[in-house]
Amino acid sequence: MRVGSLFAALAVADSDLRVVHEHQEQMGMSQTVTLHRQLVKTGTQAQTKAAHKTAYFGKIAIGTPPQEFSVVFDTGSGNLMLPSTYCRSDACTQHHRYSRKASNTAKDIQYDGTPVAPGGARDQITVTFGTGEISGVFIQDDICVGTICDNGYFVAATEETDDPFSSFNFDGVLGMALNEMSQSPTFNLVDRMVKNRRLKRPMFSVFLSDSDSEVSEITFGDVKADHMIGDMVWAPVSRPSGYWQIEIGDIAIDDAPASLCAGCQVAVDTGTSQLAGPTSVINALTSKLQVHSDCSNFHSLPKLGFTIGESGSKRVLNLDPADYIDKTDHDTCELSLMPLDVPPPNGPLFILGDPFLRKYYTVYDRENKRVGFAAAQHAGMTEAKAKALLASVKADLNPRLRRVAVAED
Repeated sequence: MRVGSLFAALAVADSDLRVVHEHQEQMGMSQTVTLHRQLVKTGTQAQTKAAHKTAYFGKIAIGTPPQEFSVVFDTGSGNLMLPSTYCRSDACTQHHRYSRKASNTAKDIQYDGTPVAPGGARDQITVTFGTGEISGVFIQDDICVGTICDNGYFVAATEETDDPFSSFNFDGVLGMALNEMSQSPTFNLVDRMVKNRRLKRPMFSVFLSDSDSEVSEITFGDVKADHMIGDMVWAPVSRPSGYWQIEIGDIAIDDAPASLCAGCQVAVDTGTSQLAGPTSVINALTSKLQVHSDCSNFHSLPKLGFTIGESGSKRVLNLDPADYIDKTDHDTCELSLMPLDVPPPNGPLFILGDPFLRKYYTVYDRENKRVGFAAAQHAGMTEAKAKALLASVKADLNPRLRRVAVAED
């Protein structure tokens, strides 16, 4: 292609993007992205416990002309972070890398969005993800999820640790948390989409498959009724932490409150493959459940849940033993909750990752700052099973006695 033709093509592409933006501002859209699932085995064969990490990721595009990347849509972080051509570590080079030079809409910025002076030093950020870290510089460019596009800020990685990023097929992480967890609101893609009226509705929803026969999805701007069965139960965001974090009434065992964690906090995290909670509560659960290490009582273990809602309308978000017990190939069983001690005011805190999200279709309402839960419509799920999964609260397992004065008339 001749140079003149190339610039003409780029001008048309930029014009098309502006038309898309104008159309979105007038109409608002919804967009569903298919998520691919990857299961990575961790540990060695010599270990008795073979742990697994799961990742769900889908496609986005950055820049003009668009560069495509696969990302985890992570409700536990607040920034878009991608490997870039500035990064030469193995974790970066084995993935698609963003090229600043290849995008004619890219701008170099500092952490606060101000332009980088020619030849000037760059602000850098380092973010921890579980066992790994990403360091990078700040870029402004067009970001597209399907046909929904906006212009915003993100982090172009200059360095990534091998663990865990070398193990997975996805390129980067798109933070879906609330603004408090972002570098600034301009770094929060969903916030920009809502404020600029890109979305049909100010929310997104997540459906994770529980088998290879189903397709996992994230939908921007809408709720898909065919992914849920029964009612949607809502809980308000309880703390300005940036997490999609709610307060629970207690831990429930077979639908009855167990007086283990009254007023605890729960964060719904699409970016983790684990369940985690306070050490003291996990120890108490271990004592109450009495899980046999040889799995001999696995089929008689109770449902484990989290109570939400006001008095008179409380519901339990239940997990089955297969969700909260780590059962290895060698028929050994143990509670799969990972110890995590978060101090007040944001804790004590439970993190509910993939095992929970495969059970429930979840909706994240930006406008009203609330999280919706409904039984996920998987093969074999019936209304009766959905009611047992998202059940009403029974009487307290540990009724509290008190002494009062009683007088006859």
